Amino acid sequence: MEQRYVLDVIGVGVGPFNLGLAALIDKTDCTYKCFEQKNEFNWHPGMLLEGTTLQVPFMADVVTMVDPKSPYTFLNYLHEHERLYQFYFFEKFHIPRNEYNHYCRWVASQLSGLEFNSTVIEVKMHEEAKPFYEVTVEKEGKLHTYYSYHLVTGVGTQPVVPRDFQTVASNTFYHSAHYKMKREQTLKAKSITVIGSGQSAAEIVYDLLQQQPQFDYKLNWYTRSKGFYPMEYSKLGLEHFSPDYTRYFYRLPEEKKESVLRNQALLYKGISFETIGDIYDLIYERTIGGKEVPLTMRALTELAGVEKTNDTHLLTLHQYEQDSFEKEESEIVIMATGYHAKEPAFMEGLKEHLLFDEKGQLKINELYQVEMKKKGAPLFVQNGELHTHGVGAPDLGLGAYRNAVLINQIAGESVYKIYKNTVFQKFGF
Repeated sequence: MEQRYVLDVIGVGVGPFNLGLAALIDKTDCTYKCFEQKNEFNWHPGMLLEGTTLQVPFMADVVTMVDPKSPYTFLNYLHEHERLYQFYFFEKFHIPRNEYNHYCRWVASQLSGLEFNSTVIEVKMHEEAKPFYEVTVEKEGKLHTYYSYHLVTGVGTQPVVPRDFQTVASNTFYHSAHYKMKREQTLKAKSITVIGSGQSAAEIVYDLLQQQPQFDYKLNWYTRSKGFYPMEYSKLGLEHFSPDYTRYFYRLPEEKKESVLRNQALLYKGISFETIGDIYDLIYERTIGGKEVPLTMRALTELAGVEKTNDTHLLTLHQYEQDSFEKEESEIVIMATGYHAKEPAFMEGLKEHLLFDEKGQLKINELYQVEMKKKGAPLFVQNGELHTHGVGAPDLGLGAYRNAVLINQIAGESVYKIYKNTVFQKFGF
């Protein structure tokens, strides 16, 4: 009989969530591997701009919210890098995005179960007395096979340009995810347009505004949203990103969830108060004495068409409340149009086992397990359960909690304490 070495769990993808899974499972007796197709950990490299920060406190590192004594906390990272006093005087909860990335890379460098430059190309489930997964991984041109009793997908989301404009994509018409890599070339343009009104769009606009006096370009900022609105960031509003609210949302009727999510966009899709303030203050100072800033900001305006002409783009813009159109030339167009989950190819081999709802979305139980047609090896989802668990799904502050729930199931015991009361308000009766 063939002898197999079966791991307790395999993670697919190494973003912050599966990095946290590896860091938290490291202190158990569970065996694991996490595979990542990129050659190293690098969190949103195109948006690691100087002056930008996380939108959550530093305690939303990969472990602290369930294991503050872990050697992988952000505070221990500071200690190991002899920066505790500097952080103490820094006096800010929201750390620079660059430092968060450096912290995550420091965690990743200590975890032997992470395999980079490794692409999971196929997953099969074997339905034996104790079901398990067979995972095929391509690394440096060679195929390797691994086995595990649990699988955790954490493949993240992909930058999305609206379908109508995908054929226009180029070095001069690109998604905001690539901004830092194309920044030097962008600054040399005579005109730049940013589309979108989320945090990424605002950070790019602020960066371009700061550079504008030196490079002298015209800057446009358009959004189809009704305004350049701030994200909800009150203390009671933040309680929606808690285990309590996640449990409340999960237990809502399926038909209610979509409408609830639609009304919660500003919990996670707006702009921070600080960034709006920075932009406004800069414009205010630049307009002293009647000076003009070569900047156009317009809400309620959607990009209706793009025509590439010589070295520029002719944009058709639609102000939909007035139902009026305008043309605008722009040498560079930056589409800050968000990210969407994309089903990874390796899931194809598992579909025959999985249950989907009427909209083709995975059915996921309260403990983050994908529901199956019959009993199989547990498959968990990280950041793919917005439709079942609510706005906290992509939130870094809930990543450690979700991993604690997963690890307690994988280990078959309560390794990590799960708090039952995490907020002051009550959600529902």
